[in-house]
Amino acid sequence: MSVSGELIAFFGLALVAILGGVLLITLTKVVHMVIALVFTFLSIAGIYLLLSAEFVAIVQILIYSGAITIVMLFGIMLTKHRENDEPAKGGWQRFFLLLAIAGFAVAVYLGIYNLDIPVQPTALHEENTKQIGVELFSKYVIPFEVMSVLLLVALVGAIVLAKKDDEEGDRS
Repeated sequence: MSVSGELIAFFGLALVAILGGVLLITLTKVVHMVIALVFTFLSIAGIYLLLSAEFVAIVQILIYSGAITIVMLFGIMLTKHRENDEPAKGGWQRFFLLLAIAGFAVAVYLGIYNLDIPVQPTALHEENTKQIGVELFSKYVIPFEVMSVLLLVALVGAIVLAKKDDEEGDRS
């Protein structure tokens, strides 16, 4: 295996994604967790760019890094929460966490190392956004529309729940 710019970029982005995930698990403040999650989402978008999936990378940035993170921050701001910090985790919990992460990494490495996928010619770099659009609006138009209705119902439900909490706060 030769060292190239793509390999260095992949390992850098993978390291940021893993570090963001570990920080997401270990941090105690919710805003810090959201920031770690943003770094994870952005690094995954970078990996999609390395795979020549530009459309998926842009969707990853717009939907996950943008919209979902903003929704999470609004959820944090709209909910009542105590400012009491949780007690720090003990050394044994951190040791077992690192041991579990290392075990998972070894299992993934061994699984990938022994994997034998036959090479098939594909047209990955040729109009991938057009291919996604054709598939989405021909074969998968019904699930696409059902998902849009589901998101609309979730939005209306969130507004109703927020309004109920606001009305209960006014009565007290």
